[in-house]
Amino acid sequence: MTKDFLQITDFTADEIKGTFDIAEKLKKGDSSYSNILKGKTVACIFHKPSLRTRISFETGIYELGGYSLYITDKEIELGVRESIYDAAKVLSRFVGIITIRTFEHALVEQLAEHAEIPVINALTDLTHPCQVMGDIFTAKEHLGKVDNLKIAYLGDGNNVCNSWLNLASRIPMDLRIGTSPDTLPDEVTFNRARDAGISTITVTQDASLAVADADVIYTDVWASMGQKHLADHKIQLLREFQVNDELVSKASPNCIVMHCLPANRGQEITDSVMDGKHSVVFDEAENRLHIQKAIMVQLMGRR
Repeated sequence: MTKDFLQITDFTADEIKGTFDIAEKLKKGDSSYSNILKGKTVACIFHKPSLRTRISFETGIYELGGYSLYITDKEIELGVRESIYDAAKVLSRFVGIITIRTFEHALVEQLAEHAEIPVINALTDLTHPCQVMGDIFTAKEHLGKVDNLKIAYLGDGNNVCNSWLNLASRIPMDLRIGTSPDTLPDEVTFNRARDAGISTITVTQDASLAVADADVIYTDVWASMGQKHLADHKIQLLREFQVNDELVSKASPNCIVMHCLPANRGQEITDSVMDGKHSVVFDEAENRLHIQKAIMVQLMGRR
């Protein structure tokens, strides 16, 4: 098994499903993993603001018996104050795991390359693997399966969308991405997922086509952190992909609706859907805690 969790593709399909098994046990209160981080500190490097990611990681670290150390960009200035290589080597002498939430994905890759301990990608501009692992775990809870779900992702082809593509190269699904020609997902990530031949992957400009008979409808903010200056432009590009009651009615009657949060209610999703009977948004948020704990267990070598 890989040392790090930088993208979902770092895990095999069996390892992904094994992570779900551990998360399920943890969620039920299984205490057999409660000392997996005993005596260890986890460095939590945050270059972006956070609610779910920081709090779920820090809580999870505590519940696994460890101590979390919150580190801002100004404190260590990776690649500026000293090289990423040097910082990785120093951190490896002090802590047991590094989690990092930052902008440039290459920075995380360099950190992992030189660190001698596990590195977890807590979000980059390219991918958000912990989020989508929690999402598919939530889908499993509500729909009773993981394989061969019909997933409709609507909106910006951002880091969350890229992580759904990575998952589609490991777990079979019918993934429909509804977006504009100017907001497509990362081309390399898309091509890799398509070429894996595991899933059916469709990109469409027709939101109704994307959600037809879907098991899961998924959306995210149209302008991610670092792109807020593009918000008005993104609204113009993506207004036809709003998740509203009319659109949800075209999916499976038992569909679930997801949003990774934070949400701009009234833009990418309406209040009536966000708070409606199909929404599992807050179950999804809670499961960030359980899935991240399970990922840390996996990386620490406990099965």
